[in-house]
Amino acid sequence: MAAKIKSPSGLPEGFAKRVVSIPGPMATSEAGKKLVVGKDICLSGEITACDTLVVEGQVEASLKGSRVFEVAECGDFKGNVEIEIAEIRGKFDGELIANSRLIIRRSGIATGKIRYRELEIEQGGRISGTVDVLPETAEDSPKKSTEGT
Repeated sequence: MAAKIKSPSGLPEGFAKRVVSIPGPMATSEAGKKLVVGKDICLSGEITACDTLVVEGQVEASLKGSRVFEVAECGDFKGNVEIEIAEIRGKFDGELIANSRLIIRRSGIATGKIRYRELEIEQGGRISGTVDVLPETAEDSPKKSTEGT
């Protein structure tokens, strides 16, 4: 015999209700918002409001306002990126500004206009095009004391 439905939620009366947190792609974590473009995915456009972008497929886009940018070995990114930390294992072509650190892994290829604060290139990694070190900011330079003068 079927239970009578009397509650406004549509659940049988007396049905135990509880709230649970289900992990998944929409869940937010301490690391923040992460977008993974899968291996067989092609994406184009403008990407904003994600803390971490991981490219395993093909992306042609501009990326701003993010913290971490990763291109996997099978990934191919074309476009403009302004980021804190970039790690290239696949192919990058375009304009890249790494305000903190740029890492080119042994399988990584970065071409275009590349600007960085710190650079690490593993043996086998390649970088070509216009490559510049970002100028030191006032926050990075040692503070001068004006006391006693």
